[in-house]
Amino acid sequence: MQFGQKSIEPFPPLEAANEDGLLAMGGDLSPERLVLAYRSGIFPWFNPGEPILWWSPDPRCVIFPGQFKPSRSLSKSIRHRGYRFTLDTAFPDVIQQCAGKRKNQPGTWITHDMQTAYIALHEIGIAHSAEIWLDDKLVGGLYGIALGQVFFGESMFSHQTDASKVALALLIAHLREWNFTLIDCQVSSDHILSLGAVEIPRTHFLAKLESVKGSGTGSNWEKT
Repeated sequence: MQFGQKSIEPFPPLEAANEDGLLAMGGDLSPERLVLAYRSGIFPWFNPGEPILWWSPDPRCVIFPGQFKPSRSLSKSIRHRGYRFTLDTAFPDVIQQCAGKRKNQPGTWITHDMQTAYIALHEIGIAHSAEIWLDDKLVGGLYGIALGQVFFGESMFSHQTDASKVALALLIAHLREWNFTLIDCQVSSDHILSLGAVEIPRTHFLAKLESVKGSGTGSNWEKT
């Protein structure tokens, strides 16, 4: 079955989400289901052994590309650490590195099934990665979904100082050139807020997804 030919049951209305943003459970991670979720302001996030959980938190954490300004220390890292930046050259490696165990975390929510699902989205041009290299070794990066004028960030990793931050900053520079208007960061954390993210009401976030709703599976992402 080709993408777009699978009949998908709609999600519940977002107002049905609980105070933590949990909206629904179950379903699958097919490309059709995932695209419908992102276009509707919903994303999957669950631990191994749990059913698939679907979330739409309120408020929503976002970055506006046109307002992003790297800090002085991050600008120095971009200029002086010898990093090389690429797009879409190592998507499976990036998502595998993002799935790696981290300090103070017993496991990962990026399960094998999640990796398989997003690699499938990458193969049809919907999921994308940004990579940072040092001496031809992958040392940082991030991945996410591009629909319309919105990039939905999923996860990032870093094995060298500021590598993931540099990946984000250089990706934002490209997104700005490509007229992307929003980066979805899902839920806030001290780390992502330090990079210029802000929280907005879910109603405002949904209003900004109009370019996604009218785009099908297309986006402003340009091949590099």
